[in-house]
Amino acid sequence: MAEAERIIGTPDIPEAAGAEPERSASGSGEAAGQDEQGEHGERASKDEQASSDEQASKDEQRPKGKRKILALFAVAVLAYALDLTTKMIVVAKLEHHEPIEIIGDWLQFNAIRNAGAAFGMGEAFTVIFTCIAAAVIVVIARLARKLYSMPWAIALGMLLGGALGNLTDRIFRAPGVFEGAVVDFIAPKGFAVFNLADSAIVCGGFLIVILSFRGLDPDGTVHKD
Repeated sequence: MAEAERIIGTPDIPEAAGAEPERSASGSGEAAGQDEQGEHGERASKDEQASSDEQASKDEQRPKGKRKILALFAVAVLAYALDLTTKMIVVAKLEHHEPIEIIGDWLQFNAIRNAGAAFGMGEAFTVIFTCIAAAVIVVIARLARKLYSMPWAIALGMLLGGALGNLTDRIFRAPGVFEGAVVDFIAPKGFAVFNLADSAIVCGGFLIVILSFRGLDPDGTVHKD
């Protein structure tokens, strides 16, 4: 009998065999849980990395934006200083004198007072042009906060410097505040007399037109129609 039981096997073996799959199933559940936790951890790590990269990108843009703003005001100060200096010299040395020939009759320095807009246009609207110049300065100052393009910084700097130059004349020169006549002195043959502020405004406007056609925005992005 003992020999038969030894050959057939004890009844405890199937129970032990049956317990094996239960442990295996439990192990599979634990492994699945670990995999899910790993996926969540990996996703969280990616989100943290993306947030870190975005923050780093913003940190890199801030100093670049500040440099563009500094460039804008540097160009504006240079344009304004050149315009103011030349006007002071013209008023002191050239006004009420004969024109100075630079290139024969083709280009002369001839001091005149202009109550109108650039190149002598619209002399009956001096106050309106003064308000427009002041509005342009305010718009440029507000736009500077979103400036990340160096070409736009240069263009806006020229506009700002030119507008400030002529606005100074409007405020401080005769016949009165906001009605002052602008000092013009560059006189090409067959063309209106103008000054350096007018030149800065025209060059800045021309550069803005080119940038707009190329799809470059003030914030540095490029769009294509």
